[in-house]
Amino acid sequence: MTKTVHFLPDGVKATVEEGENLLNVAANAGVYIHAFCGGEGVCGKCKVKIEQGEVAATQATQLKREEIEQGFRLACQSKVVSDLVVHIPETIRKDGKRLQRKPKTTRTISARSLDDLIGGWDVDPLVEKRFFALSKPTIEDNISDLQRLTLAISRGCPECQTPSYDYPELLQELPFVMRENNWEVTAILLRGKRLEEPERIIAVEPRDTTKGLYGLAVDIGTTTVCGVLIDLNTGEVIAEASEYNGQIQYGEDVISRIIYSQRPGGLEALQERIVHTINNVIETVCRNVSIGHENISYIMAAGNTTMSHLLLRLNPKFVREAPYTPTCNQYPITRAASLGLAAHPSVRLFLYPSVSSYVGGDITAGVHACQMHKSPELTLFIDIGTNGEIVIGNQEWMVCAACSAGPAFEGGGIKHGMRATGGAIENFHIEPETLDPMIITVNHAKPQGICGSGLISIVAELLEAGVIDQQGKFNRNHDHPRIREAYDGYEYVLVWAKDSAVDEDIVITEVDLDNLMRAKGAMYAGYQTLLESVGMTFNDLDRVILAGNFGSYIDLEQAICIGLLPDVGRDKFYYLGNASLLGAQISLIDHKRFWERTVVGKLMTNMELSENPNFMNHYMASLFLPHTDMSLFPTIKEKLPESSSK
Repeated sequence: MTKTVHFLPDGVKATVEEGENLLNVAANAGVYIHAFCGGEGVCGKCKVKIEQGEVAATQATQLKREEIEQGFRLACQSKVVSDLVVHIPETIRKDGKRLQRKPKTTRTISARSLDDLIGGWDVDPLVEKRFFALSKPTIEDNISDLQRLTLAISRGCPECQTPSYDYPELLQELPFVMRENNWEVTAILLRGKRLEEPERIIAVEPRDTTKGLYGLAVDIGTTTVCGVLIDLNTGEVIAEASEYNGQIQYGEDVISRIIYSQRPGGLEALQERIVHTINNVIETVCRNVSIGHENISYIMAAGNTTMSHLLLRLNPKFVREAPYTPTCNQYPITRAASLGLAAHPSVRLFLYPSVSSYVGGDITAGVHACQMHKSPELTLFIDIGTNGEIVIGNQEWMVCAACSAGPAFEGGGIKHGMRATGGAIENFHIEPETLDPMIITVNHAKPQGICGSGLISIVAELLEAGVIDQQGKFNRNHDHPRIREAYDGYEYVLVWAKDSAVDEDIVITEVDLDNLMRAKGAMYAGYQTLLESVGMTFNDLDRVILAGNFGSYIDLEQAICIGLLPDVGRDKFYYLGNASLLGAQISLIDHKRFWERTVVGKLMTNMELSENPNFMNHYMASLFLPHTDMSLFPTIKEKLPESSSK
């Protein structure tokens, strides 16, 4: 249920879900509240007065009894339970004057109209279960057990071809399963590799097990492996789980893992770790709904090209060597158990096809999920990560590319960078007069470092406040204790050591800013280069779709402010979430959508940006905040201080 929160004296109104944390609501609405403990509730700075309505608040020792009686609460310890009018106390400067409050424009990337992007699907999976009460054989009717079963299957579909079977173990088990269960059996059938091909019997189970038909969709990420268990009779997700990819111990990026795979036993070790990780996901989802892994009837997965190679134990050596050729782009249908996955011997593993060495099945799955291959609208599809992938096109054509953004968006290469786990700064605002911070951390834990979304937020805020310039350098004219000179340049203190969980000052440095500019510059240059290659500009775009879990935490205005996303109409942006997992899920449930995935792969033409001379020119021009050409960012130019936007 949604509630309205009205902040005074800012006059900002926000519509939020019941139960939202009030400090988060303020931050997401662009309303500054002094808070630097991350939301842990220990600094006592985020004091607000509830003028109307009520909140569910944790008792705060930082508030006096009379303050509580007057309606004061700590925003970080309060949850919205009704419509609210919230008054933020005025801050008095050292000279006795009140601070002039000016709310900021913030926007999360909308998931509105998600149904329009992904469309509908039927609950009509690639596998199905059919129960048969077979007639017992007699002297007069002593056909083979296999023929008895195939005839029964054929009676249900007279126009269909006689089903086939595909592994000897089926025949070894068949006579005993039939006789031990009074000839009542359930056949698991797999549709043919092509629509016109006959079904295949892949397993026979005793008694009627048709109510237990389950499938697993898996996103094999470089950092995280996510899985959802789906009831294929209803199409509902009944369990989900995620786990860090166990290959991380051999390298955090695909290049490191490819190098490790060339060591003696390296490929085997990497394959064993990813199988172990997927098995942990399988174990978790099955335990959550009290079924055994043998009840999963098939698995649909998507991963980048290297992850797919490593899972299938294909040597990825030539993925990283010019001219960058993978072993294959279309992956064979594989028995999951043969790879070591915890599954019934009959279960098939389907992998989404890759396009090139660095545009993998995860991107194919995302493009498939949002139906770019069916839409006339010119779409820019973006997946931001260490290896950012970009697709531009529509139902008639698509061009795609990968650009090495580096690890900055995942906390890598940043002095106090970290993944988006408890204590990571994920949202930030700065008071432009006092230059004091508003810090929001993941899980409202004591600050430990900065994650990718926090990094974007921090840099955008420092730029708009004039603390840094477009070159990513700190303004030396500010006389403020948080802005100081260090051994490798200037830095801004986000959290003092006494308030942090790491017993040291948490800072953002000029080196961090440089690393961020390189990462976002690579992405933006990629957009420009692809558009230019087809004779188009950002003005021609109808939609911008952001995929990946990272996108759910990005503030749209802040991402545009630093030049990570193009400055186009905000209503053109959509957030798709984990598009790779969504594509696998859709293919798992609806076999007609499943067959479309091959169409997507054939539409996509890869471009190697490293071989395009224009890419480097665009990249160099992007190494500013937001860009050297401010005509590309007209709305940002209006917001920046005069000295920064020239």
